Amino acid sequence: IDVTVDHRSEKIGYKIREAQKNKIPYMLVVGDRDIENKTVSPRNRTEGDMGAMSFEAFEAILKDVVDSKAKK
Repeated sequence: IDVTVDHRSEKIGYKIREAQKNKIPYMLVVGDRDIENKTVSPRNRTEGDMGAMSFEAFEAILKDVVDSKAKK
């Protein structure tokens, strides 16, 4: 899994649109509220916002995606 952190001071909407344009499959948005609640807010390029969840839950989703692609 290749990960890139975008530390630019651009607005979040701009970063999301740019990631979708560049066909990034998953974006992981971590804001102040996420830090406070110990959650992450993943976005799927095609399905959009996946809702706040624990990092472990998101990690399990990614593992399932990777495993399903490995079986093909």
